[in-house]
Amino acid sequence: MTMPAPPLRHYLSFQDFTADEYAYLFERSRIIKKRFKNYEKYHPLADRTLAMIFEKASTRTRVSFEAGMYQLGGSVVHLTTGDSQLGRAEPIEDSARVISRMVDLVMIRTYEQAKIEGFAAHSRVPVINGLTNEFHPCQILADLFTFIEHRGKGSEGNQGLDCLHGKTVAWIGDGNNMANTWLQAAEILGFTVHVSTPSGYEVNAALARIKNTACVKVFNHPMEACAGAHLVTTDVWTSMGFEAENEERRKAFIDWCVDEDMMAVAAPDALFMHCLPAHRGEEVTAEVIDGPQSVVWDEAENRMHVQKALMEFLLLGRVGGG
Repeated sequence: MTMPAPPLRHYLSFQDFTADEYAYLFERSRIIKKRFKNYEKYHPLADRTLAMIFEKASTRTRVSFEAGMYQLGGSVVHLTTGDSQLGRAEPIEDSARVISRMVDLVMIRTYEQAKIEGFAAHSRVPVINGLTNEFHPCQILADLFTFIEHRGKGSEGNQGLDCLHGKTVAWIGDGNNMANTWLQAAEILGFTVHVSTPSGYEVNAALARIKNTACVKVFNHPMEACAGAHLVTTDVWTSMGFEAENEERRKAFIDWCVDEDMMAVAAPDALFMHCLPAHRGEEVTAEVIDGPQSVVWDEAENRMHVQKALMEFLLLGRVGGG
């Protein structure tokens, strides 16, 4: 007897799920990762197909989704604007109507959030945000799971959210899609984000779509933002699509390089994260990203595990058992 498909849901921003659903996802991520490490075959998405649409280049997003879908027993179709009608002015609504009739799930990595929202509005299958200019929910999902792995009170059960509640995350650098998504996560999961950006590159709470601005505190100096933080995180100074601003940004961001002094004022057991790729000597020093507080490689691997849990949830709903 086959289980009925869950109601159609998309994952376009971190706000699309509740705290309870995140607790479930983190637990499923733990179970799925454990199976992977034990070489246990697990194919709940056999005969399901994921379409991956890339308008922005990718390494981690492509590998993590593609490997993850294969590990769940499914198959993958890879599309770019160069090898499909997506780059030839076909209306996004038409692309959505056609592609979603042929696959079970769509992941899109694109520029404007409005484009992925337009696609989802005309899709018959779940759509996942693999990155837009405004949001990067899958990365924050992986970051939070990584924090839970390192700072949770054990490896069993849904205690993960407890270890996040009341914590402080220091965001150092550009007020970009990552920063916006951290704010959304803080509002939902009950922690605070200390933000420090150069003038002109601030986080826009309205763009982040948060209602409770108490979850974010803004600091002019990055050292003040890092004080007492349980997690210090950053991103490249120039995100994809803003390359023309590279030299201007290098000058503006010169004091926003996460270094050992910043980590020294954070909590004694503070972790460092970076979504990668990283430029040592720009947004972070080699001593920090390659140092003992850095968990960037766990963070990168965990993209695959949390996205497997996400795809399972969108296609099958809540499943039981370990």
